Amino acid sequence: MIGYVMLGTNNLEKAKTFYDAVLAELGASRGMANERMQGYAAKGGPMLAVCKPHDGKPASVGNGTMVSLTAPSREVVDKVHAKALAAGAKDEGAPGERMPTFYGAYFRDLDGNKLCVFKMG
Repeated sequence: MIGYVMLGTNNLEKAKTFYDAVLAELGASRGMANERMQGYAAKGGPMLAVCKPHDGKPASVGNGTMVSLTAPSREVVDKVHAKALAAGAKDEGAPGERMPTFYGAYFRDLDGNKLCVFKMG
């Protein structure tokens, strides 16, 4: 159902460096791009992109907005969370079981966008 998600950034070059490292753990790499945005995708999956806002105003985070990324294992959840923090993300919830079939971790990227990486089952 989801084709792609866009996250605003105020520093596209720093955002690309951050997402290069973090999304590689999920098998995603750079794809579609232009001077305002950089897209990432894993084979056959939807795209996540970072972009400078089209209206030219500063990027800001949405209150209550969160993007969730699925991982193939709990170990990958741990690796993605650690990689994000090492790349400058703010911890929003260490890896752990939130309910019997949901293992997740939360962080905010360099621009304050909230993300979750999780494994169901």
